[in-house]
Amino acid sequence: MASVEEQVVETNGSAPEGSQIPVENPATGQVIAHVPDMGADEVKEMARKARAVQPAWEALGFEGRGRILKRMQKWVLDNRDEIIAVIRSETGKTYEDAQLAEISYGAAAFGFWADNAPVYLADEKVKSANVLVKGKKLITRYKPLGLVGVIGPWNYPLTNSFGDCIPALAAGNAVILKPSEVTPLTSLKLLEGLRECGVPEHVFQVATGRGGTGAALTDEVDMIMFTGSTATGKKVMQRAAETLTPVSLELGGKDPLIVLADADLERAANSAIYWGMFNGGQTCISVERVYVEEPVYDAFVAKVTEKARALRQGSGEMGTADVGSMTFPPQVDIVERHVEDAKAKGAKVLVGGKRGSGAGYWFEPTVLVDVDHTMECMTEETFGPTLPIMKVSDAEEAIRLANDSPYGLGASVYGKDVHRAEAVGRRLESGAVCINDSLVNYTALELPMGGAKASGLGTRHGAGGIRKYCQQQAIVVTRFAMKKELYMYPYNSRVTKLLGKTFNLLYGRGKRD
Repeated sequence: MASVEEQVVETNGSAPEGSQIPVENPATGQVIAHVPDMGADEVKEMARKARAVQPAWEALGFEGRGRILKRMQKWVLDNRDEIIAVIRSETGKTYEDAQLAEISYGAAAFGFWADNAPVYLADEKVKSANVLVKGKKLITRYKPLGLVGVIGPWNYPLTNSFGDCIPALAAGNAVILKPSEVTPLTSLKLLEGLRECGVPEHVFQVATGRGGTGAALTDEVDMIMFTGSTATGKKVMQRAAETLTPVSLELGGKDPLIVLADADLERAANSAIYWGMFNGGQTCISVERVYVEEPVYDAFVAKVTEKARALRQGSGEMGTADVGSMTFPPQVDIVERHVEDAKAKGAKVLVGGKRGSGAGYWFEPTVLVDVDHTMECMTEETFGPTLPIMKVSDAEEAIRLANDSPYGLGASVYGKDVHRAEAVGRRLESGAVCINDSLVNYTALELPMGGAKASGLGTRHGAGGIRKYCQQQAIVVTRFAMKKELYMYPYNSRVTKLLGKTFNLLYGRGKRD
């Protein structure tokens, strides 16, 4: 097996001098590989090759593509330790974070889309009340767009980057993935697996590079799927508008967790700590802010503080660390800025609050109290291992504050009266809400995953998560027909009056105010 760096060179070929991107291990700060920073001409050539092979991939049908995806499902599990090693080398995750959020998702997704693509994309027979199409066969067909571009983030290089390619491939599209320049190695490893499992050459390609590579990709494809910050998502949408290229965007989040007075505080505290610190807090739907009803605030804070102090941070082997390093150096700066801003405005740091010392990109798991909405940690996406906790007088205040955000990706509500907790959840402006749980909606691939407000456009998962990679085509089949329809030329007054009476009979019986 070639080394990671050798695989990069073999997969992408040579690049002009000076156009290589260094890839760092964020836990150590050491450069572990280099990948090409591909230009517009290279992306254009990749697109040409992809379009040439896409018809044959589509012609395999759901069954043929499904067999390859099922082989890939097994490949991921058979090679999990190698994949985890690559993921950890470029993200700084713990072993457990990589296995739970990346390997388990990848393995599930390959099987899910192999099984469900034929279901979600099957021809749909349609019935119509219009007399003009009576007796005709009406069909909605889902036809692959052709070439899909995916621009992925650095926080989940398998799940949120490569993962969006799986349904696009299952639908019959060719795919070009532009992974984050911070974490490109996982995508290249999975390209290796797809080739081993039988995906034809050029059906799936990886375009390594910086922002210019993503812009070039947007110009060449029939649809673009982007996951990342809201600011960058707007730029992608602006670029796509120039060619009227459809977009699907999964953007930023500032997900609230509400603790009602009757909540199981032990479960709520465990969930807040785990889903706030999971993957170093670098999860689009992580718990980013907590609102606790006043009667249980002190008890909840005490539990969270105790659990946060027990967290182990490091980059050791399986079972030795709970929270890994951060992945993207500028993100550490943002986390530090949010914590310092909160402190300057009166917040207290109960646990952590500082950068890690030594090599790599580390920030301590941090718990903040006495926070409010004048502070960046409660209003801007932090994307790091922080948990700000705010006391509220009642559920109404919690709902108001939870909705006081431009974001609306996910939310959580904890309360033993599940009917009341669900009622609170239904009032939150969020694409997903979990009751007495957090984030687990993402593992239910049957559910749509998408954001409200500035958190994105479109969804992944569910029927919509694969239909967005298709063009809906309406088909009308006339089996038994006269030589000439009644309404055809030449017009005459008798037929026109007859049609007018028919329309009145069909549509003129509605109630009027």
